[in-house]
Amino acid sequence: MFRPQSHLGLVATIIVFSGVAIHPQAARAWGNEGHRMINRLAATNLPADTPAFLRTPAAIAEIEYLGPEPDRWRSHEESELSAAQAPEHFIDLEPADALGPLPHRRLDFEASVFASGQRPEKIGLQPWEATEVWERLKAALREYRSEAAAGQDTHSVEQVAVFYAGWLGHYVGDASQPLHTTIEYNGWVGPNPHGYTTAHQIHWKFEGPFVGVNLHASDIQAKMTPLSVIQGDIFVSYVAYLRSSATYVEKVYQLEKAGGFTGAGSDESREFTAARLAAGASMLRDMLYAAWLGSAKPVPDL
Repeated sequence: MFRPQSHLGLVATIIVFSGVAIHPQAARAWGNEGHRMINRLAATNLPADTPAFLRTPAAIAEIEYLGPEPDRWRSHEESELSAAQAPEHFIDLEPADALGPLPHRRLDFEASVFASGQRPEKIGLQPWEATEVWERLKAALREYRSEAAAGQDTHSVEQVAVFYAGWLGHYVGDASQPLHTTIEYNGWVGPNPHGYTTAHQIHWKFEGPFVGVNLHASDIQAKMTPLSVIQGDIFVSYVAYLRSSATYVEKVYQLEKAGGFTGAGSDESREFTAARLAAGASMLRDMLYAAWLGSAKPVPDL
């Protein structure tokens, strides 16, 4: 498994031993524990006017389980799948922005990347994957409304919606990890006046064992923001969320330099990490609710 080489020539190789990612830039943001906490907290904090089937203990448990699901597709045993979906976990905003404003459609972005002589899998496709899964969820919830209104059995479409909700949570969680937004994803590249680490260890050191040992759901719950009803274009809102995460890239390096992700870290590093996980849980909750509200809108005639 690997994250493709960036346009600047930064090679990031994943070494897997006994099923554990030793070299962390495989975009496994937050590891198993972090992704599960994000999904569970998002589901348990949905407002009361969200469909009851999304808030049952069974649904919440399934949404939680699905948090790490796309990382389970990253085995060399499924090499085609692994290669195809690896870019959907990240976007390097620096080379992406150099091409101009991010277009709403994946294929338009890919065309501009190819036209520049680059390859999309080396820059990343994160916001398009998240938006497309969100739209799948919205379509499923629209079908749920239709079947419920007709007095039909909604069990099957409920299962589909729960899957999409959990699947979406993985990418929303990835996007709350600042190192999923930058060429500086696993060791500083370019001018380095502050002496940040250049070793290919910071990514997993931050998001993996440190989270599993030191962060708990109660820490994250306390930092979740109040419900925000997303208005307007979901892609625009999601890209703004990604850009907010990107503002914390250097903070991750500062904390690592101070030993913040070694052992128990520091109060500051634990608070910072809890806040990033909470940002993911809050955004996922808001996107799930936006899908439900959006599903009520009639589909215009073509």
